[in-house]
Amino acid sequence: MKRVLPYLLLLPTFVIITLFIYWPAVYSLRLSFYRITPFGNRMVFVGLRNFQRLFQSPEYLNAIKVTVVYVLASLFLTIFLAFFIALLLNMNLPGNRIFRALIFTPYAISPAIAGVLWSFLLNPVVGHVNYILSKLFGLQVEWLTTKPYALIAVIIATVWKTLPFDIIFYLAGLQDIPQELIEASLVEGANSWARTWKIVFPLLSPITFYLVIMNLVSFMFSSFAIIDVTTKGGPGNYTTTLIYRLYLDAFAFQKIGPAAAQSVILFLIMAIVTIFYFKFGEKRVHYQ
Repeated sequence: MKRVLPYLLLLPTFVIITLFIYWPAVYSLRLSFYRITPFGNRMVFVGLRNFQRLFQSPEYLNAIKVTVVYVLASLFLTIFLAFFIALLLNMNLPGNRIFRALIFTPYAISPAIAGVLWSFLLNPVVGHVNYILSKLFGLQVEWLTTKPYALIAVIIATVWKTLPFDIIFYLAGLQDIPQELIEASLVEGANSWARTWKIVFPLLSPITFYLVIMNLVSFMFSSFAIIDVTTKGGPGNYTTTLIYRLYLDAFAFQKIGPAAAQSVILFLIMAIVTIFYFKFGEKRVHYQ
């Protein structure tokens, strides 16, 4: 009985994972090889034709381009700003305890709420951002309906939503750095720039490595809610990423087969990027 008990306790977890992760993944892979009517009453095997048509589709190729720009820009800005803000929060500045307590607030809200909030802030008529720009520079920007501002708006909302998560990790890492190393660098005459980028940042490379992986996954999949609330992929598919293209084809246009093929491609892209980064990116990680 003692040998069987651990498996019985794990059985509910295995059942839930199988029903809601493994089975849908296998079923999605199967659907990617079929052409299905909108009501699902007829399935025709087409082999790899769904995949072939995707890479011949200008809309899908555009979604790939938008995703690359969106993910890379969001990733760079999030990592850079999080590290910089964490450095400030790690200093003995007035009010830092209050800022540390409030900094996690944006991450606590859902992506949909973040999208609604930024839709209001960037509203061309009553938005606070345009009000400030008009008062300072006389500018009136159509953030959510014109190029290139729509993609910039989505990136801003994404970075704002993800930033607190990265800041918390960097702040914890900064507080774990031995003070003796900082004092030794001061004795050697290292300035603030050299101390930050040649000592502090390399010591935080395990955290940076982890955050890059987590942010990549987040930007590829969790961006859907922000895009759907703010721009709905517009104007003219200018902010349609791969995950939003999948949603449009699956639920708006009822293209079940191509949508399933897109989910398989998205999984393969993420797997390749993650394996590549673990293989080559981890070489630059310095564990203490």
